[in-house]
Parts: sequence; C-alpha cells; structure tokens
Amino acid sequence: MKCIVAGGSGFIGRRLVQSLLADRHYVAVWSRRPGTETRDAVASFYWDPMHGEPAEESLNDFDAVVYLAGEPIAQRWTPEVKRKIRGSRILGTRRLVDAMAKVARRPAVLVCASAVGYYGARGDEILDETSAPGTGFLAGLCEEWEREADRALALGIRVVKIRVGVVIGRDGGMLQKMIPAFRAFAGGSLGSGKQWHSWIHVDDLVAMFRRAAEQNISGVWNGTAPNPVTNAQFTAQLGQALSRPAFLQIPPFALKLIFGELADSMLTGARALPNAAQAAGFQWQYPNLTAALARELASH
Repeated sequence: MKCIVAGGSGFIGRRLVQSLLADRHYVAVWSRRPGTETRDAVASFYWDPMHGEPAEESLNDFDAVVYLAGEPIAQRWTPEVKRKIRGSRILGTRRLVDAMAKVARRPAVLVCASAVGYYGARGDEILDETSAPGTGFLAGLCEEWEREADRALALGIRVVKIRVGVVIGRDGGMLQKMIPAFRAFAGGSLGSGKQWHSWIHVDDLVAMFRRAAEQNISGVWNGTAPNPVTNAQFTAQLGQALSRPAFLQIPPFALKLIFGELADSMLTGARALPNAAQAAGFQWQYPNLTAALARELASH
C-alpha cells in the first residue's frame, strides 16, 4: 500500500508512520518543512493547509490518505487561535479533497481524524456513532470537519472518520502534560471530576487508522476504548500508577484563568462507546485504563 499522511510528524502520526514502515508499506508525509524529514524510507512533500492545496504529484498514484493535521486544541483559545484551529482542519480538509478531484489516479480511501468533541457536553448520556452532534465550538468544528471529508464520497473515494478520544501515550497528548504535575505531588481532578474521559491507547488508535485504510469499512468510528472513565477515576489510576496522591481538586476558576474558553470543554465530557469498531470485530490491546497506563509508564 502507498499511503501519505498529513500530520505524520505529530504524536499519533509518528506512530502510524512507523507502524506502516514496519510492515514494508510505502509511506510519505506532508510537511511545511519537508527538508527536515530524517526518517529512512519516508518521502516528504511540502504542504501548508492554511495556504493552498497539496501538489497533485503528492496525491497521484497513492492508495490511502490519512489526515491528522491540525492546530493544537490544548491551548488558550483566543480569536486567532480558534481561527487557526478551524482553518487547519476545515479549510485543510476542503483543500485536500479539492486536490484529490484533480489527480489522474485518485486515492481509494481518505481516513480523516475527527474528535469525540463532536458530541458536546452530554453528561452521563451513553453515546455511539449514531448519536446526534452536540453544541459548542468543538462540536460545530467536528461536524463541519467531517462534512468536508465526506465531499470525497462524490469522487468515488471511500471515507472513514475516526472521532478520537483522549489518547494515552507517554510522548504526547494529555498524559504527557499530566505526568510532571503528578510527579511533583500536584496532581488531581479537574473541577468535580465527574466528567467522562473516552480514552484510547495510542497503539490501539494507530491500529484503527490502519484498519480503516486497509480494509473495506466506511463511515464513522469512535476512536476510543470500550471502557470510558470519569476524570476522577482517571486521575486516581494515574496517581496509583505513579505512586503519587491524586487528592487535589483543581477549581474551575483556575482552569478558566489558564485556558479561557477551553476550560468549559475540560470540565465537561462525552461518554462515547466504540460500537462500530466492536461490531466490526476490532480487538483492543488495551481495553482497560490500568493496563494502558502501565504500558506507557513502564519507563517513567
């Protein structure tokens, strides 16, 4: 398989590229600095999603396209940051599909990341891929993002959208940010701790993206493990894994001072279950948080 990845140097993208290379697939990445790519056997093409379409030669004759690019969500949301978050996902996906329409040999599949933020703040409601979208900035962002990806269907391209949850990996995501605080005895729950975390180990998420690229599936998969936990449960298990207490409670006002509008999303959550993946027979290596944390913290 010939696969090109947008966001191939990011937290999830790095693992996906290495997994594909290990099985001797041809892998390319898009980058704003293609000359800095140092991985053996990885081709690199220039593309800045905020400033135009990818070159046709970077798409022609590829079998699969995986879109993982995007301005980081976990930062203080200013109007400019929100513009970049939207543009890197919505405008980037639009330009990618527009470029696909022009190539002589189109990719067979587009696998596009989305997020469980699609569901908005839903409390204890159990959600799956058939649930309606929620409200708020992230929900609207994900809904529009997925709509742009679905434009590829009219080109005869199979489309899979993976709504990614909290990704467990020591070299990125939420866990990387939490470990230093817990090691400094400053870890604890966010607000009430009752909000749900629909999480997934990074290796299982990579396996989902590969399954979507390599097998004949389409539509939406929740990129989560089958056993979501509350924030309080998550922090308690992380504290136990690091042999640190997790009794502190970070008040909402403190989060809002640091993160602004993003704090509202941090204090709510989605209890999203991966029913589509389960129905397709997907097998998780780490279906339970205890094992996922143990795997990632073994070297800490």
